[in-house]
Amino acid sequence: MKQAILIRNDLKLPKGKMAAQAAHASVEAVLRSDHEKVGDWRREGMAKVVLKVDDEKSLYKHLQEAKDFGMTTSAITDAGKTVVAPGTVTCGAIGPDRDEEVDKVISKLKLM
Repeated sequence: MKQAILIRNDLKLPKGKMAAQAAHASVEAVLRSDHEKVGDWRREGMAKVVLKVDDEKSLYKHLQEAKDFGMTTSAITDAGKTVVAPGTVTCGAIGPDRDEEVDKVISKLKLM
């Protein structure tokens, strides 16, 4: 079991902002997820992988692909109080779900 967090590389977010946005995406996806999957994921150590996507279009493409496979996703829109403009979509998350399911969507992406 794992969760994938996809960060927009084109925004060049500072590390702290990126970490906060990734946390938002992770928590939101977990809150939307099936309780049994979350329980399994927690028992296995809550594995996460943080990957980069080129831009907003690429982020939504991967999130939609995950949805098409039946996985839970989240997309995070920033309030715009610090680094990016209000309404900027910064990142998203897939899962937690079985490794092989998540890998169907993320296998060609590179680590952040």
